[in-house]
Amino acid sequence: MDRYARERIAFLMLKAAALIVVLPTVLVIGLLVVKGAPGMSLEFLFSYPESGMRSGGIFPAIVGTVFLVVGTIVFAVPLGVLAAIYLAEYARPNVLTRLIRLSIVNLAGVPSIVYGLFGYGVFVLLLKFGASILSGSLTLALLVLPVIIVASEEALLSVPMSFREASLALGATKWQTVRRVVLPNALSGMITGGILGIGRAAGETAPVLFTVAAFYLPHLPKSIFDQAMVLPYHLFIISTQVPNVPPRIQWGTALTLLIIVLGMNLIAAVIRAGVRRRRPW
Repeated sequence: MDRYARERIAFLMLKAAALIVVLPTVLVIGLLVVKGAPGMSLEFLFSYPESGMRSGGIFPAIVGTVFLVVGTIVFAVPLGVLAAIYLAEYARPNVLTRLIRLSIVNLAGVPSIVYGLFGYGVFVLLLKFGASILSGSLTLALLVLPVIIVASEEALLSVPMSFREASLALGATKWQTVRRVVLPNALSGMITGGILGIGRAAGETAPVLFTVAAFYLPHLPKSIFDQAMVLPYHLFIISTQVPNVPPRIQWGTALTLLIIVLGMNLIAAVIRAGVRRRRPW
């Protein structure tokens, strides 16, 4: 067998592997669309639940999810970006730096239920924030922080070293180089990593179960210290704990959550493409 035949076989195997990965995702999305579309309507999206969540809409759960996502962004993105800048631009390669990176990688693999228990113990009980949007946002921020740090650091390291050397040669300080040269050129990767991390937070159930989620709360939260209904937990409840819930409500809730998460990923892709088009290299 010549090398061209081996190359064609290798490409076929790669395409088959990609198809195996993509096909289940397409099937899941297709199933959700087919099952959930009949239940989607403006009334379903913008009305309050009724009759113990057996009728009505999911508006409080959508608003609660949005509040949690915004809170997670406020806490996680600035801290994650600053940590990435330190690791990529200022930290010297020593034992401490390697330990920090190892800890970040290990934290990324910790099950979300552990973050939920930690948030419950620290934010709900120790700091006495109670079960609230604040506690949930802080817990989810800790959950996605490793993802944001790793993605931001990789984006910073992808900027060519010659850019830094040219800036320093022109008399710029280290911080001016980072702020005016490195960060703008790493922005697309940092935005992508941040939004993907936030998209993961929007779909988590275990952390919000302990820190913020309410079983049935047919009104909107008034402050960050209030409980809230959130879509992942709401979907779990109406699918397993509440009897006689119409399937259209269950599937419609699942489709709404999927649209929110996929929408965040789409926004990340569009922003990344726009930033990359303006990048000179």
